[in-house]
Amino acid sequence: MSKERDEQFDPDEELTTEYLLKLFGGAPFDDGLEESDFDEEELSEREKEERERLANTDWRAEADLVYEELMSRVGESQPEPRLAPTRRACELLGDIHEAWPMIHITGTNGKSSTARLTESLLRAHGLRTGLLTSPHLTRINERIGIDGKPITDERLVANWRDIEPFLDIVDKELEAAGEPRLTFFEALTVLAYACFTDAPVDVAVVEVGMGGEWDSTNVADGAVSVFTPISLDHQDRLGDTVAEIASTKAGIIKPSAAVVTAAQVPEVMDQLRRAAQLQEATLYAEPEKFAVTADHMAVGGRLVSVRGLAAQYDDLPVALAGEYQAHNAALAIAAVEAFFGGERPLDYDTVAAGTAGAVSPGRLDLIGIDPSVIIDAAHNPHGAAHLAQAMGETYNFDELIVVLGVLEGKAVDGIVKPLAQIADRLIITESDSPRAIAAWDLAEQVREIIGEQLAIDKRLEVIERSQDAFDVARREATDTAVVADREGRPYSVGVLITGSITLVGEAAAIALEDDWKPQVQAAEAELSDEEYESYVDDEGFPEDDE
Repeated sequence: MSKERDEQFDPDEELTTEYLLKLFGGAPFDDGLEESDFDEEELSEREKEERERLANTDWRAEADLVYEELMSRVGESQPEPRLAPTRRACELLGDIHEAWPMIHITGTNGKSSTARLTESLLRAHGLRTGLLTSPHLTRINERIGIDGKPITDERLVANWRDIEPFLDIVDKELEAAGEPRLTFFEALTVLAYACFTDAPVDVAVVEVGMGGEWDSTNVADGAVSVFTPISLDHQDRLGDTVAEIASTKAGIIKPSAAVVTAAQVPEVMDQLRRAAQLQEATLYAEPEKFAVTADHMAVGGRLVSVRGLAAQYDDLPVALAGEYQAHNAALAIAAVEAFFGGERPLDYDTVAAGTAGAVSPGRLDLIGIDPSVIIDAAHNPHGAAHLAQAMGETYNFDELIVVLGVLEGKAVDGIVKPLAQIADRLIITESDSPRAIAAWDLAEQVREIIGEQLAIDKRLEVIERSQDAFDVARREATDTAVVADREGRPYSVGVLITGSITLVGEAAAIALEDDWKPQVQAAEAELSDEEYESYVDDEGFPEDDE
């Protein structure tokens, strides 16, 4: 702090907006230090001390403290239907929500995968990208991406320290007005937008937290508004019908923007079309304006052909499993075409690099081998149905053990029915989330849904502690395969962990800690760049030995 500012500072003064802005001159990212404040020797000493301090800082621990600060706020499952506090914080920080163009993505299922595909396509075009998705699997850094990588602990902490005084200002203003302080997701949105501005990024791809119209991410104006398939979810917050939910989600459409939507049921399409007309926005809908024209399974993913807004793109490698990912890829390509104006064909090689480079953790994600363990964050009927279909397309297990845990407020009936059809064995558990349905209660619901006889046939078992459930499933899969091998018959057993993002996140963290994929990790670590290039084909997929 400068000498002049030090003299102005009053430790007893209330941290009002006017006082902090006066003290910091309205420049929150300015530390106030000028070289003229110190002689050369003092400046050199301070620089040395600062370097030592930074070198000795445990940034991971500091980032974990940031997460604890965020978690002390009202959780993201209880959003406040408002925009003003988030906008106020962004304005105090220098209008950080206006510093970059945005592609804004909402919908019910496929948002994160579509966001990651969109980000990868933009990055392949040479743009510096920001990405905000939710939720995370293991660490908060996963939600905020810069140029395709989770933000570093150091930059996360630095940006948090920059915005924290201004979050306090808004909290105090809300308290004075008798309103709740900024929520977890509101504060996270401000943090992400600060990180994007600090980077700085050329474009941000932002996934809404919930809904659209009053979601905190909506303080920024999307140049392109993207809609993945909309179905029932969060009815307690968004409405009881798909039309009501679509109306809320359509609130992200901004004047004269481009609107790109996946194929929707008629009542949803009516809402999106009406909202686009009111905002004089240009609407591009699947399959009229763009479509998947071919889709084939390939080693490591899919080969997808897409009729885009401006060109045909054939045999694109998509390194994501599941037929629905072909449609997510088409949606992302159309969104990027719209971002660039909608009339100019994209370079094929660049598009192929973008679709091949996208990854989506927690979506049909293989986290273990010997035995094979797949996690998927399906948490509603639409997602569960797609998961069941994708498992049949992607894997050929002789037996599948499903470990299931669901959160309160979710449509258990719609989640259980498709998963029960593909499960040979059901293990019911619960995550550490306070919103998790107790395992015994969930098991009772499952028995009512599938019937007592089918529950017996599926060898339904309750294991309350999630890690114990994972261990039992993996051990049974291994033992069954070993017995079959000794008998001279090939027999593969897989484990699928699903039902909630919290359960999937716990599995991902344990898999990493306990090294469920040792062979794969060792092989990847040992491959040189030249060996890797010979290991994969021209499209980025592993070569098929056959």
